[in-house]
Amino acid sequence: MLVLGDAHAADADNREALLAAYDAVDPDAALQVGDLEWYDLPAPTWFVAGNNEDLDAIDALRDGEPPPGVRNAHLLAGTVAEVGGLRVAGLSGNYAPTKYDLPRSELAGDRRRHFTREDVERVAALTDVDVLLTHEAPTGLLSYGYDPGCEHVTDLLDATDPDLCLVGHHHTHREAEIRGTRVVSLAPAWEGYYLLDPSDLTLERHGLPA
Repeated sequence: MLVLGDAHAADADNREALLAAYDAVDPDAALQVGDLEWYDLPAPTWFVAGNNEDLDAIDALRDGEPPPGVRNAHLLAGTVAEVGGLRVAGLSGNYAPTKYDLPRSELAGDRRRHFTREDVERVAALTDVDVLLTHEAPTGLLSYGYDPGCEHVTDLLDATDPDLCLVGHHHTHREAEIRGTRVVSLAPAWEGYYLLDPSDLTLERHGLPA
């Protein structure tokens, strides 16, 4: 199974790198952790929205009505899907303390990029999760002289108890065990891609083909 970090594929060079990963693997399915920004994909892809997206397209996908130009892009937003024999759940969006307690219906414009308490509670109620996709990192994974992680994502590790959590947003590869879950922050798609073995959740990192 193909696994991809942030793509920022509205940019033509980044989009070329993203599509090169699909060409190299020719996957049956792919997982992606946000900031995708391109939704016409060569293979069925389950992803979470990041803080950089076409938010009109994301809203349409939330409503189950993919707009024209969207192909093979399946949004995980407080939802779970069976992918390659795995139950994959996702929390879309990034964290903004001032917006967290608002109903999603009150988020407008660029603020639609955030997740809310309602979104987190929907994920927390999901059961039998094998893989959790988030754009924000949990606490304890990264450090820039401070911990940029989000405690609400950490709480979801307790609530859903996944075997693997895949994280975007930070454009760097890091791994840690947090609350009993293997958590991996993914390098961006313009640096390479990952292959996930659904049988044992082994994750292998690969550079893009020359």
